[in-house]
Amino acid sequence: MTSRSASAFFLTMKIRWLTFLSFFMISAVVPFLAFGNNAEADQGRDDYIIQPGDLLQVQIFQEDDLTRTVRVTQGNSITLPLIGAVDVAGLTPRRAQDLIRSLYDRDYLVNPQVNVGVTEYAPRTLNVMGAVNKPGVVQFPQEEELTLVDAIARAGSFNRFADRRKVKLSRTNDDGRTVTEVIDVDELMDNGTNDSWPLQRDDVIFVPERIF
Repeated sequence: MTSRSASAFFLTMKIRWLTFLSFFMISAVVPFLAFGNNAEADQGRDDYIIQPGDLLQVQIFQEDDLTRTVRVTQGNSITLPLIGAVDVAGLTPRRAQDLIRSLYDRDYLVNPQVNVGVTEYAPRTLNVMGAVNKPGVVQFPQEEELTLVDAIARAGSFNRFADRRKVKLSRTNDDGRTVTEVIDVDELMDNGTNDSWPLQRDDVIFVPERIF
């Protein structure tokens, strides 16, 4: 074999090897990218806290028999194969993902790749009553929090009889006790602290009328 023929032979073999290697890498990576970018399951905002009633999709890469779509119970838990009940109270989808990965990794799988997303958000509502223009149920924006001032605005804002300095916010705690706070909304707005008093699902806001 001449020097030129040998060079051509080795060049051809190198090209074939690189082509094979590229195909192999693409074949391995594409399924993983598809797994991580499932359009039906949205991880959403990093600060969104999973709520009772949310529908979650839990995927384990290359473990289709472990993939589940589960509803969060009122006790803030979900049930998954092998690891059983998982407490997701106070967790974002990303933190829930990390927790589930660690539980599978502990006893069942080697370095599992887990994806947790929200496929359906539970409705979150509260009530705004009294001297507002549209009293009734106010719904939280999806994936977002709501403040006292925002909720009153969504209820049509104060009417002309409202006592803005004695707005009552009632909340039932986990132990069943109802706590009521009296809030001066005018002071909040004057001080530029509209973001104060973040609300929770099932809160009740009551705006009294002024006494003339």
